[in-house]
Amino acid sequence: MDRLLNSPPMREIESIAVIGAGTMGRGIAQSAVTAGYRVVLVDADAGALDRGLASIGEGLAKLVEKGKLEASQREAALARLTTAGTLAIGVKQVDCVIEAVPELFELKVRIFRDLDRNAPSHAVLATNTSSLPVGKLAEATRRPELVVGMHFFNPVPVMPLLELVRAEKTSEETIAAAKSIAIRLGKDPIVVRDTPGFATSRLGVLLGLEAIRMLEQGVASPEDIDKAMTLGYKHPMGPLRLSDLVGLDVRLAIAEHLHRELRSDAFKPPELMRRMVAEGKLGKKSGHGFYRWDA
Repeated sequence: MDRLLNSPPMREIESIAVIGAGTMGRGIAQSAVTAGYRVVLVDADAGALDRGLASIGEGLAKLVEKGKLEASQREAALARLTTAGTLAIGVKQVDCVIEAVPELFELKVRIFRDLDRNAPSHAVLATNTSSLPVGKLAEATRRPELVVGMHFFNPVPVMPLLELVRAEKTSEETIAAAKSIAIRLGKDPIVVRDTPGFATSRLGVLLGLEAIRMLEQGVASPEDIDKAMTLGYKHPMGPLRLSDLVGLDVRLAIAEHLHRELRSDAFKPPELMRRMVAEGKLGKKSGHGFYRWDA
């Protein structure tokens, strides 16, 4: 505590490194450059970086077409965006790092060890995890007070919510910095304690699993189960269609983690879900899930 009280005040965050150029990483990077941050998109896969840059360029172009961004603002945003093929190069001069790699705990731990070694000592280290323990990732660093969860939602440029996860040693200054980023990105933040599934994944996955069980039991069709929630409860999207968009493999991994950590059969993955993942029916990204997407 004395070390925190005597530490210098948090620097204003003006530069962000995003680790991972997949769907979430490129969405976070697009939102950040649009908000005026200098951004480094980091990925060891050169092809992923190329696809990420193309996707961000297209996303910004659509904003121009819709009149939400001036053409000059698009060019300025792209000028603030750079890439790096190695973590050490990408994070060495930034104020904040947002990790957005797949939900594999050991992978994230290795990345946080590398971030601690390579990012400036003042840099906030954030993880975009939807369910993994932020405090355990913080233990891989010598700066647990600067580690925070920043759980974005897909598609990042559109979804207004940003779930901030406070681990046991996360400082108030770090939470304040994360809130500041959220507001500058145009997000509405909530702050939750570091518990399995946080708030959003715990509630969302539970609803999705029950919808899959209903389908498994022949209660109704995927379309009608989803319609029950969109028309009956005003959800913007039904739980089965949302599962397709998130990816059934991702949802399965989260469900297994919550089932193990919370010791509740409510989170036990249905056999239908396991079978679909084993068959490669992962949702939109594979072209087939509860719905057909290949058209």
